[in-house]
Amino acid sequence: MNLADRDRLAKRDKKVLWHPYTQMRTAPEPLAVTRAEGVWLYAEDERKILDGISSWWVNIHGHSHPKLNAALAAQASELEHVLFAGCTHRPAVELAERLLALLPAGMSRVFYSDNGSTAVEVALKLAIQYWRNLNQPQRQTFVTLHHAYHGDTVGAMSASEDSVFTRAFAPLLFQVERAHARLDDLERALAQLGNTAAAVLIEPMLQGAGGMLMQTPDFLAGVQTLCARHGVLLIADEVLTGFGRTGKMFACEHADVHPDIMCLSKGLTAGYLPMGATVATEKIFDAFLSDDRSKTFFHGHSYTANPLACAVAIASLDLFEEERTLERVARLERQLREGLEPLRRLPHVADVRVIGGVGVVELESPEGGYLDSAGPRLASEFLARGILLRPLGNVVYFMPPYCITEGETAWALEQIASVLMC
Repeated sequence: MNLADRDRLAKRDKKVLWHPYTQMRTAPEPLAVTRAEGVWLYAEDERKILDGISSWWVNIHGHSHPKLNAALAAQASELEHVLFAGCTHRPAVELAERLLALLPAGMSRVFYSDNGSTAVEVALKLAIQYWRNLNQPQRQTFVTLHHAYHGDTVGAMSASEDSVFTRAFAPLLFQVERAHARLDDLERALAQLGNTAAAVLIEPMLQGAGGMLMQTPDFLAGVQTLCARHGVLLIADEVLTGFGRTGKMFACEHADVHPDIMCLSKGLTAGYLPMGATVATEKIFDAFLSDDRSKTFFHGHSYTANPLACAVAIASLDLFEEERTLERVARLERQLREGLEPLRRLPHVADVRVIGGVGVVELESPEGGYLDSAGPRLASEFLARGILLRPLGNVVYFMPPYCITEGETAWALEQIASVLMC
């Protein structure tokens, strides 16, 4: 494609746009993507790029999937949107029914929102008001894990680790009690808080933006035990881990954990449309039922339960059955283990970690963390080889759509190895 420089998307972009998580002064030109199919992105300059991070962890079945396209088009011709305060519609009801049939036992009520950060924000607000409605307003402190990342709204940032992501907004944030991902430290935090603790909030099995850190099922089971012992709520942030990413439909299944509240987004609509869901048990829901209208949960969005998003999410759940998606993830996990493990022998590799469809190589670095200079350099080198990756500083991770073939995975792993061996 021969374009005059002034007509290039990246050139036009630079004049009018502000990108997320991007230092606009020093960032390279954005990749101008004109279409996508399967695991491949097609650029304006005719390059073919493998989407190695599922477009920020959301695309699970591949780009432009015919069934998802058809579901979206069919719903658009029927009902594109209607307010969800005082109204309802078939896609919202059907999606909630389908989700509850898959989620851990005890989950019974779905509250829709518009993204992962908001799903977490809703969970935090539910927990605080739950205790207030039960006349225990002193329970207002959350226990979260070091290295946690729960989103970019104020409550979600407060629950996240103190980091470059949150530091500029410190005056806005509320205090939480942070514990290391060890049961003894979590026990210490809960004992110290006593009856002022509201809930424990965790990313089960896989802490994402904090460094792709992985936990054991025993730790996850122990968190549930401690929450029960201390009488606090358990909130599972499955925004990243839900919908097969760790090899189970939901990460809580690794330890048969039954949270009080669960947060969902990202893979919920297979990367098609923004949507979040916060799911609660009947115990939580019942605390808001009252003739006293002040006990209502006063939260909502203009696009709550958007029918288009719900319809695509339903079609995505169908694909899990029709395409035996979790079996695909299991095969991908085996290939990631076999392909990445040899990199552990490299002198500058600190660790190799794999869970489900996520492969991680952590590099030794005197800097470390998200601002490690290795991140942008590696991203550029991967892109030059035809694969889109976005390292978390010195942590390189590969998280492709589940439809990736064994051949495509092998090729991608070769590119990763060739860069890391340089």
